[in-house]
Amino acid sequence: MQTTEIYFPSLENVKKAAKNLEGVAYKTPLNQNSNLSKQYEATILFKREDLQVVRSYKIRGAYNKMSSLTNDEKKQGIVCASAGNHAQGVALSCKLLKIKGVIFMPSPTPNQKINQVKMFGEDFIEVVIEGDTFDDAFSAAKLACDASNKTFIHPFNDQKVIEGQATVGLEILEQTKVKIEYVFVAIGGGGLSSGLSSVFKYLSPETKIIGVEPEGAPSMWTSIKNKTNTALDKIDAFVDGAAVKRVGDLNFAICQQNLHDVITVPEGKVCQTILDLYNKDAIVAEPAGALSIAALDFFGEEIKGKNVVCIVSGSNNDITRTAEIKERAMLYANLKHYFIVKFPQRAGALKEFVAEILGPNDDITHFEYTKKNNRANGSAVVGLELKSSLDLEPLIIRMKEKNFYGDYLNDKPDLLQFLV
Repeated sequence: MQTTEIYFPSLENVKKAAKNLEGVAYKTPLNQNSNLSKQYEATILFKREDLQVVRSYKIRGAYNKMSSLTNDEKKQGIVCASAGNHAQGVALSCKLLKIKGVIFMPSPTPNQKINQVKMFGEDFIEVVIEGDTFDDAFSAAKLACDASNKTFIHPFNDQKVIEGQATVGLEILEQTKVKIEYVFVAIGGGGLSSGLSSVFKYLSPETKIIGVEPEGAPSMWTSIKNKTNTALDKIDAFVDGAAVKRVGDLNFAICQQNLHDVITVPEGKVCQTILDLYNKDAIVAEPAGALSIAALDFFGEEIKGKNVVCIVSGSNNDITRTAEIKERAMLYANLKHYFIVKFPQRAGALKEFVAEILGPNDDITHFEYTKKNNRANGSAVVGLELKSSLDLEPLIIRMKEKNFYGDYLNDKPDLLQFLV
């Protein structure tokens, strides 16, 4: 039976990419985070790719690929698809290399990212909004690319892109003299994880590379479990920089060989990490950028006393998402709860609910009620914020004893999304 040889980026090509990126991509800091180091009794280092000129590592792969094009290919122009960060890297590369580009982006992409793409690319790029997911935008971009005979700049499934992203690993090993025992890296399509893990395979093979995916888009986890690259039927696009239905074939083959483990992290945990990074360290991380740090809780004992690197992969977050981020974090922490509450249709029912059902620290954050005629009870959708998750059970008991309890909505996400 004929076997297909797996492509691994050579160390020589990664070093060439690093040389090529001089003056284009920053050599981002590798800083110890004192809060997390104390919390986990380990040395936790952040590789700050969020401080890149385009606020993510994506400039590395995009520029390395585009600068390798022939003169004819550059004149013909390029097409790409992206949920935001790759688009910014491509846009800046278009301007620097004077290449005309068309960039397809899905409709849920935060406006902040779309505006940044236009700012970096200026007159060299055109942005086309297409579809609900990255995969929708990708399909439309490929069709447009084939029709126009332009070069497609893939966000992850490309050798030159992988070699560019691999320079992150090269920098980490150049920036520290201590032995790195763990590296946590977010996985979307797999460009960064495949490139970085290859460098460590050459230069620090004992280091354990842990890939981290959002729970709602576990494409690499599923593929490695199935031992074949597998497309997911549906995904939660909240962690937009790491939500793809299918990872790259090149990336899967490399990660299957190189990664010590792949884990998934609930989106709510990612949201809490974003808030903690901002409140404690004044770091603005996008959901994909916080993935690697959110994974630390799942390795608490294992990383104790170890030197650990987390790749903070991006900071392109939209401030309009703050309310949703806080909401998801509260739901994950079991502090935000939604109920259908049955109110007797009599004066004083609401006052009784507040005085006798709610605890002294409970707060009503959502209330939607319409009084019904000729009915004994009227239902309201009520959102409550608790100070402690331990307050939930006593609250439900009081609601049932006083006949206010209708239903609990947190474990009915489809209904909750419809009602709230």
